[in-house]
Amino acid sequence: MATTTAPNRLAGNPAPASILIDPASLIAAYHDRRPDPGVSGERVAFGTSGHRGSPLAGTFNEHHVLAIAQAIAEHRDAQGFDGPLFLGRDTHAVSPAAEETAIEVLAANGVEVVIQSGGLPSPTPVVSWRILVENEGVDGAADGILITPSHNPPEDGGIKYNPPEGGPADSATTSWIERRANEILENGLADVKRMPLERARREGLLREENWRLDYVRELDTVLDMRAIAAANLRLGADPLGGAALGMWDLVNEVWGTSIETVNHQLDPAFSFMRVDHDGKIRMDCSSPWAMAGLVEMADRFETAFANDPDADRHGIVVPGQGLLNPNRVLAAAIDYLLETRGEWSVDAGIGKTVVSSSLIDRVVERAGRELCEVPVGFKFLAPGLFDGDFCFGGEESAGASFLRFDGTTWTTDKDGIVVNLLAAECLARTGEDLGARANRVEAALGRPCYRRVDSPADAAVKKRLASIDAADLGLGELAGEAIDRVLTHAPGNDAAIGGVKVTTRSGWFAARPSGTEAIVKVYAESFLGEDHLDRILDEAQSAIGKG
Repeated sequence: MATTTAPNRLAGNPAPASILIDPASLIAAYHDRRPDPGVSGERVAFGTSGHRGSPLAGTFNEHHVLAIAQAIAEHRDAQGFDGPLFLGRDTHAVSPAAEETAIEVLAANGVEVVIQSGGLPSPTPVVSWRILVENEGVDGAADGILITPSHNPPEDGGIKYNPPEGGPADSATTSWIERRANEILENGLADVKRMPLERARREGLLREENWRLDYVRELDTVLDMRAIAAANLRLGADPLGGAALGMWDLVNEVWGTSIETVNHQLDPAFSFMRVDHDGKIRMDCSSPWAMAGLVEMADRFETAFANDPDADRHGIVVPGQGLLNPNRVLAAAIDYLLETRGEWSVDAGIGKTVVSSSLIDRVVERAGRELCEVPVGFKFLAPGLFDGDFCFGGEESAGASFLRFDGTTWTTDKDGIVVNLLAAECLARTGEDLGARANRVEAALGRPCYRRVDSPADAAVKKRLASIDAADLGLGELAGEAIDRVLTHAPGNDAAIGGVKVTTRSGWFAARPSGTEAIVKVYAESFLGEDHLDRILDEAQSAIGKG
């Protein structure tokens, strides 16, 4: 039987002092450690969402940020982007230092940098929203950078680039930035320009805006904020110590809601977190282990929610069900939105990643909409949200965004804030929380079992899987059913999925090699129950050489 690794003994419990980071040592390593570009693991490497790593491992240090920021400045110049660059950051320990490094390089290259006022962190969706507002009616003048490793452990840092379309940069852009940044590292940073922050301010190359407040004031264009306020719901929010800190207070102030923030702590060690499944601190709002604290409060609220450190992911908790699986949230949210957004074009489809639940397919088919399935990574969904081809885009890892009421673009990056508030809107307008909505959808369309297993894999297995052909699998059927499709390219945009997906009438599996770890990620789903899901996983692992 295919099984997942048993959770660590600490999983779901408060973090003990023995696993907490020392922020001061981390920041010292950020400035002092010099990565070796001759070591593959210490080079700049853009994954599905930017470059991530730890100063302690030599994988995210000041030299990386200097090189990446210089490469981005050169890319902007080559593309003719002469507008401001909106620079946001989250609350990881090294994020403020990395923000300063990036500003010094960008300003020295003549780029006007705009940051959130008051020294506050910036949610990723707020930066995406701000880029789009700036570029409305303008031919792509402004873009942005996010300093964040998303939900990664406290010792990590990260940086990603968002072009004028507002969402994550496409593969061609990130490949260019990665290549150029590594050239700069190899040349000993000789090409890096740098300017002190004080001079950047004096010369008008660094300014501040309160875009958090501006974003909140616009929420009624995408959500029924008045209905949420009028319903006087008992709502709870846990920012998990991230960039959503203070955002819920702003929502209450502007819209008259009564959302209770259950945790106001800002601690770069994230010592208040519950430990994740593997014994690490990870601010993952889609993990029942990391979210155990909010789940324990479920009965205090009619709906509660959380965000990861850059607030691009959602985590929704309801009484009686606890933390909702992200796939169930996506299916229920799409069902609700297609029922209530009458101004959306009937031609606007739904975008999802190839490893998201097939329950979404069934919801979309029932609504008479088109489904577009793309590879893993929100960068593949951003173009559809930008041009209105998608009214909703979502991925299995708790990321989604959708259009404003009038069918225009809201954000082209994941927006965990509006998805959380959509759960409140659904409850306010229908009396039904998203968990109950998901139950009703599943009763009509089928109740899936979904699981992801990470299997150890050496370089040979990963290389084979990355370029696998349908015939290589040697599968005549899957878990007793005829195979409908074997995909190595996403049907929605014909882009390579970096692995394989095999589907039948009642289930599927997909396998992708990790770009940063010695593992293969195997996703599977069954509409026939857990035993059938186990069979799918067993046969999937055998087919890819890891039985």
